[in-house]
Amino acid sequence: MNKKIIWLIVGLMSIALFGSIWLQVNWIESSIRLNEEQFDKNVYAALNTVADRLEYEEQREAFNYMNGYSTTYFEREVRQQLEEGKVEFSLDISYEQFKSPKNVQQDLKSFILSSDNECNCDKCVNERIAKYAKLMRFNQEINQVPLAERIFNLDLLDAFLKKELTNRGINTHFNYGIYSNKEKSFVIANKHYVVEDSSPQAIQPGYKTLYTSKYKVDLFRQDVPSPGMLMVFFPDKSEYVWSAVWQNLLASILFTTIIIFCFAYTVHVIFRQKKVSEMKNDFINNMTHEFKTPIATISLAADSITSPMISGDAGKVKRFADIIKQENKRMNSQVEKVLQMALLDRNDFQLKKTTVNMHEVIERAMENFALQVESREGVLHSDLQAEEPYIEADLTHISNIIHNLMDNANKYSPEKPEITVSTRNKNNGIEVTVEDKGMGMSKEALKHIFDKFYRVHTGNLHDVKGFGLGLSYVKAMVQAHGGQIDAKSELGKGSKFILFFPGKG
Repeated sequence: MNKKIIWLIVGLMSIALFGSIWLQVNWIESSIRLNEEQFDKNVYAALNTVADRLEYEEQREAFNYMNGYSTTYFEREVRQQLEEGKVEFSLDISYEQFKSPKNVQQDLKSFILSSDNECNCDKCVNERIAKYAKLMRFNQEINQVPLAERIFNLDLLDAFLKKELTNRGINTHFNYGIYSNKEKSFVIANKHYVVEDSSPQAIQPGYKTLYTSKYKVDLFRQDVPSPGMLMVFFPDKSEYVWSAVWQNLLASILFTTIIIFCFAYTVHVIFRQKKVSEMKNDFINNMTHEFKTPIATISLAADSITSPMISGDAGKVKRFADIIKQENKRMNSQVEKVLQMALLDRNDFQLKKTTVNMHEVIERAMENFALQVESREGVLHSDLQAEEPYIEADLTHISNIIHNLMDNANKYSPEKPEITVSTRNKNNGIEVTVEDKGMGMSKEALKHIFDKFYRVHTGNLHDVKGFGLGLSYVKAMVQAHGGQIDAKSELGKGSKFILFFPGKG
């Protein structure tokens, strides 16, 4: 797949993903905002109802000044009309205001002046008028009473608040208080009277959050101005508002995280598969190149042997036969590498462990490579300091590991290779280091050198021979022996491979 198309798909998927996240965030914010608005609406409705109830209770107590049937009648009429919302009753009236038609006062006037159940003689009517005048005087006097004394039943206030809030679905903890406009301080808070503070501070310490609460309504609104306010503060409001959306929020976060993970993993797999595909193409190209040369050499040698001019010369026949043998051996070696990796992939191999002297393995490998390195005017160094060089290992595979590392060091040293192999004992084992002064690798290349088919490019695909299987094989074999391998490299300064094998147990 074309790289531009892949990036286009990734871009479109990213836009769709972030768009989905944005919509979910907006939906959650909208839900929280609606919950807050509904919460505010319910709180204000509850507070206004409580304020009306307190006003009504004060009026009912005032009606107790009027005894007998008149009180029962007046209270029944006021209650009924208040509940039906026909009138907002006020005791701050005079007898002359009875002239207003179709209201509670008119009903009371009619009752005072004429009733089927009471005597309507001048004496009885005057007595009832005197009782009402007494009620009017009480109403005038009560406006001068301190606000705290007008809330005569704190249990009733507490019960009203809890009931009205609960009826509207608000079951979270709250603090409340009665604030006096005259005294500029709280006089009642949370079912108890507040001791007046003579300090210059207007608000008592501990009540500032209650005072700054936006939930407040006027009390005894028939008085002008209102003597005080009922205030409520909800310390757990945020948790209460969020409680309605947290499950949806968690589900949204969970599913969004899964989508992001799957998206990221898919993109990773796409690019990894693309890279693997490119490496396999390189492998096929390299294999074709590696096999083409020996096949051409074998074909040329075979043609030469069959030539009448050569077939009669035993020396030349032997020379061409040796060439065919060497090229055939080279091809067989390349095929073996591919087959070895296939066995490693299937984990279908067994190690034939024996006691191996790492120093002997290293010295033998250096002897084999000495001619190649010297032909390029290079040098081999050894620094074998391990006092216990023995390990339990498969001699063939251990030899291949050292051979592969030295071969890489030689191939990736452009000119005059300088290769050093050293050993030392460490952590009850032996550490083997193969270091060169070659071209080195970038940090990006260093991440992939142990991947199958990966080869560090040097500008020409075929300037360094191989299939990109050597280091992958090395790592697999080191781990199969219970060891570890690490690589360090810097461009232009060479590379270092550090191997660790556990010592002979």
